[in-house]
Amino acid sequence: MNKTARLYKIELLIRHRGSVPFAQLLEALEVSPATLKRDLEYLRDQMGAPIEYDRDSNGYRFGAGAGAGAGGGAGAWRGEKHELPGLWFSERELYSLLMAQQLLTGLDADGTLNRHLQPLLDRIHGLLGPAGENDAKALMKRVKIISALRRPVPPECFERMGEALMRRRRLHLRYLTRARGEVGEREVSPQRLVHYKNTWYLDAWCHQRERLLRFALDAVQDARVLDSRTKDVAMRQVEAEMDTGYGIFAGGTMQQAVLRFSPQAAPWISREEWHPAQQGRWLDDGSWELSLPYVDETELVMDLLRQGEQVRVLAPDSLRDAVQRRLAAALATYTDPPT
Repeated sequence: MNKTARLYKIELLIRHRGSVPFAQLLEALEVSPATLKRDLEYLRDQMGAPIEYDRDSNGYRFGAGAGAGAGGGAGAWRGEKHELPGLWFSERELYSLLMAQQLLTGLDADGTLNRHLQPLLDRIHGLLGPAGENDAKALMKRVKIISALRRPVPPECFERMGEALMRRRRLHLRYLTRARGEVGEREVSPQRLVHYKNTWYLDAWCHQRERLLRFALDAVQDARVLDSRTKDVAMRQVEAEMDTGYGIFAGGTMQQAVLRFSPQAAPWISREEWHPAQQGRWLDDGSWELSLPYVDETELVMDLLRQGEQVRVLAPDSLRDAVQRRLAAALATYTDPPT
């Protein structure tokens, strides 16, 4: 156990038990008496922790200054916080980190991210101690992420994307364009990773097309990190070009969709965010009118089809016609005799 973990553990033990004998601290930390004495001195002298020896209980406890801060300034003790230089965690925050890890596990079924975070998680479990670790394991069983329709990404591909992003290096991709069934070679400058509807994407500057494009990671057949530095695009430009439309599709002319949801669907739809810039209002008959921007109708049409007869497109005509054509094609599938 390194010094950082020992300092956290001393603080947790004293806070949970009120008073802890020297022998129990030695047993919990598995260090020599000299090392424990140095740790206690460091907590008192360098970090301002009001740890004192209590003869009546024959143990170390927090003194009267534990709740109010001792000494003031940067070294002040913060009561319920676990203090290290530049880093503060309360016990509640430690549990919150474990909750976040469980959420991340739901996004990372292949274990790529989790593998790199495991040393940090081991540290957190160690800081919580045996009793706290049991609570943490019970807590993590109470959180479940269901990833429907997930499109897995090979771990080595994901790691190369992350490496290129961090090192600011270009990538050479072999990429399948599914709409055309073609595999092409691309040299790209990665700008950011995007996780959307259980699928990972890479926003990157394509040096062949000389524009920002979005690549689905599960369609990348091979990725190689190059030595060339990336062409950096201002994040403001990336967001303006890639985030203003509806869903994952980017690029094109901005249009405004106006949708009316039936009184039966309105209680649910009125609570949903379809787009950050959406606007909604209740109508007199209990229906819900929703307006939102889009640049490519593909995903919006798919989401509207899911609503069936509960939604009607009011504008624009091109979007209403697209939904009508898809509904007619779906109806024909069920009315035409099977071949």
